[in-house]
Amino acid sequence: MSDQTEPTVLTETQGHVLVITLNRPEAMNSVNQDLAESLGAALDELDSNDDLRVGVLTGNGRGFSAGMDLKAFVAGGMPMVEGRGFAGITERAANKPLIAAVEGFALAGGLEIALSCDLIVASEGAKLGIPEVGVGLFAGAGALLRLPKVLPYAKAMEMALTGKPIKAEEAQELGMVARVVPKGEAVAAAIELAEAIAKNAPLGVAASKKIIAEASMLPDDQFWAIQNPIMDSVFGSSDATEGATAFAEKREPNWTGS
Repeated sequence: MSDQTEPTVLTETQGHVLVITLNRPEAMNSVNQDLAESLGAALDELDSNDDLRVGVLTGNGRGFSAGMDLKAFVAGGMPMVEGRGFAGITERAANKPLIAAVEGFALAGGLEIALSCDLIVASEGAKLGIPEVGVGLFAGAGALLRLPKVLPYAKAMEMALTGKPIKAEEAQELGMVARVVPKGEAVAAAIELAEAIAKNAPLGVAASKKIIAEASMLPDDQFWAIQNPIMDSVFGSSDATEGATAFAEKREPNWTGS
């Protein structure tokens, strides 16, 4: 456990959005066991609360996260959470949409946390990288799985082998970052994006996330085998009837998630 008096992870509800903040600014939000367990608990809160529809994950201080707390690693190993992996997120994040709001930097395990989210919003000039090879390690919390999916193969390989970061602007051009905003505005922009998502039907949003994450890269026959049962469920839901009715009546829909 951490000896700091402040919680290592803060949560704040804004409408249907849960803002989750990594809160070890004195350690550049590096991950120890306390932070890992607290982040996992915050993601459980997001998924279990029916009033919450989207999460925004950010870091307190001058950066998102510098990754694993190496002093804690030497003393006690990697900060893992059973069933969730490193930092309580990299092997299982949230069922609901999760947006990373990156200011300053997301490095090593910090980038792997951001890559565990569904979308990344980053401030201008933010550094994104996996420098683990420079300290005798490698990016073992998902970057080697996820980077080649969101970057060209050569760029992902270059980042992994050299350890050199890229800036948010290049990451956006290559498809890893959804939006680049002025410094200091990443959280506000991520909340704005989250609110736009939260206005939509929860079942449709959940289905869209699941299908893109799990089936979009599969061969056509496997894709349809996964999508069709989900489509039957969503298109036969009460929300589907409500959405069509509200559209015809020119009013805002009242989603129930059923």
